[in-house]
Amino acid sequence: MENTHDIKSSSGCGGGIDVPRPSPFDYLPEDCISNIISFTTPRDACVAASVSKTFESAVQSDTVWEKFLPPDYSSLVPQSRVFLSKKDLYFSLCHEPLLIEDGKKSFWLEKTSGKRCIMLSPKEMWITWVSSPQYWRWISISEARFEEVPKLLNVCWFEVRGRMSTRYLSPGTHYSVYIVFKPKDQCPGLGDLPIKVKVGLVGQELFQRFIRFVGPMDQRCGREMSDVTRPEEREDGWMEAELGEFFNEISCDDHVEVSVVEIKSPYWKSGLIIQGIEFRPTKTPVNEKMSHNSP
Repeated sequence: MENTHDIKSSSGCGGGIDVPRPSPFDYLPEDCISNIISFTTPRDACVAASVSKTFESAVQSDTVWEKFLPPDYSSLVPQSRVFLSKKDLYFSLCHEPLLIEDGKKSFWLEKTSGKRCIMLSPKEMWITWVSSPQYWRWISISEARFEEVPKLLNVCWFEVRGRMSTRYLSPGTHYSVYIVFKPKDQCPGLGDLPIKVKVGLVGQELFQRFIRFVGPMDQRCGREMSDVTRPEEREDGWMEAELGEFFNEISCDDHVEVSVVEIKSPYWKSGLIIQGIEFRPTKTPVNEKMSHNSP
């Protein structure tokens, strides 16, 4: 097939209108294009859809989006839920986290990459005195992902630890870890303290830092607090503080452990609701947006 040539202006002025030449890929069978795109990423697929009508149609194929789904997706999604396409299923897993492991973990996909994200429920953590109703109370609130979450009433020894197999996460991926919470009444005895946290794979050196549960910095100790990570508000109305990062090389029998501990202050601590510990892929410098309406 001939390539389209430039069409010159009839004004005789030597100008012309360039008509884009067809892409060689336009002559490939659509299923072949779909197969090629399936080896990229969800973000790349959405970009490819803007190349031509042929690409736009190819990107809609289940061949593409099934490759972006986790291999075990059929065992994660309830059979009662029906989707028109694998693309609809993919975006549902991005926007509507699923409860797995008897409601003790929340699972979803990072939209631009398809990487796995997990939130560990407090039922899967080790929290000192959490079974004692005079110190902690299990409550049910509509905005929480889990059936019950613990509310801190009054403790002197604050200790929260979590541990999870890396098989729940995507291999070859840098992960950031967050504690997701709601402070009540500025968390008396706790909110204004730097809290020591650790994150890392079992058997390896752990990442260490300090965080705060309440954002505003105490100006009297500004220099001391300069390296303390402060919380940020999330789109879902909860707060989160980044605990650290680690690299999940392969998904096997390794475990990642997390600790959030404050036992030095003699003051009693209260006013904290913990939703969970969240593991999600570390943000890259280029943060592309991909909406549900994208191809």
